[in-house]
Amino acid sequence: MDRNLALEVVRLTESAAIASARLMGRGNEKQSDQAAVDAMRKAFDSLRIRGTVVIGEGERDEAPMLYIGEKVGQGGAEDPEVDIALDPLEGTTICATGRANSLSVIAMGEKGNFLHAPDVYMQKLAVGPKARSAIDLSLSPTQNLRRIADAMNRYIEDLTVVILDRTRHEALIREVREAGARIKLIQDGDVSAAIATCFEETGVDVLMGTGGAPEGVIAAAALRCVGGDMLGKLVFDKPEQVERAKKMGIEDPDRVYKIDELAKGNVMFAATGVTSGDFLKGVRFFPGGAETNSVVMRSQTGTVRYLSSTHRFDRKPNYGW
Repeated sequence: MDRNLALEVVRLTESAAIASARLMGRGNEKQSDQAAVDAMRKAFDSLRIRGTVVIGEGERDEAPMLYIGEKVGQGGAEDPEVDIALDPLEGTTICATGRANSLSVIAMGEKGNFLHAPDVYMQKLAVGPKARSAIDLSLSPTQNLRRIADAMNRYIEDLTVVILDRTRHEALIREVREAGARIKLIQDGDVSAAIATCFEETGVDVLMGTGGAPEGVIAAAALRCVGGDMLGKLVFDKPEQVERAKKMGIEDPDRVYKIDELAKGNVMFAATGVTSGDFLKGVRFFPGGAETNSVVMRSQTGTVRYLSSTHRFDRKPNYGW
């Protein structure tokens, strides 16, 4: 994948972020998400790729656009063929309520590089580069915290663990507290939280708990670019979910996936802040335009680029802004 493509891809997340940020705090999750989807789908029409959405808004009968299997881009035979994992608005509730850490995100990889994750839960454990290879999902949270602290040359009490604030995590939260680590509970947005483990300035060291499996693949792609580590195990609540997963190519429902099994090979990742958070500032509107803050990362080179962009609405294509 050409390095210039990474800078083109960020236009998609910028478009989706601006469109959804217009509706920040309005209390309508579906409207916010639809605005992001519409803007990102339209922006794809200017991209010279032969893309297939492998993680998106759902199956074709559930999502009119950016559905799993949809072909996107305007590429010809000479243009790259890529698989795409995306979430036009990661944290729909966050955006609808005006809270922190909502993003527009997209990851691209060569064909076959992403796990085709079904829309189920995934048990996740993510850390930054200093704790790479120190994690093991077969161990207890306390044992993992000890290993992470040792790898980072810290005490457990110095670690900050991000956990989704859900009833299903009551036992996990209790154990982490008893182990002595600090906890940051979040309402949504565990892609942002996973990425934050790789950047010291965020103050986040570990992501633990269960969240969406598609978001887990997107997070793994981002962590691959910056040297972080992640493990994931699919969680099935119903027998029919297991059957559906098998049809998608999941042979072992109990398998623990390593980071390079979730997202392998050369991948790139782009994100734009919708609402401000630990990782990126959100969209700021001004008369006649907006300012966005984005990040673009590539696994092949490890390059991380931060982009602060000013958009003039009277001079740019309208993607539903």
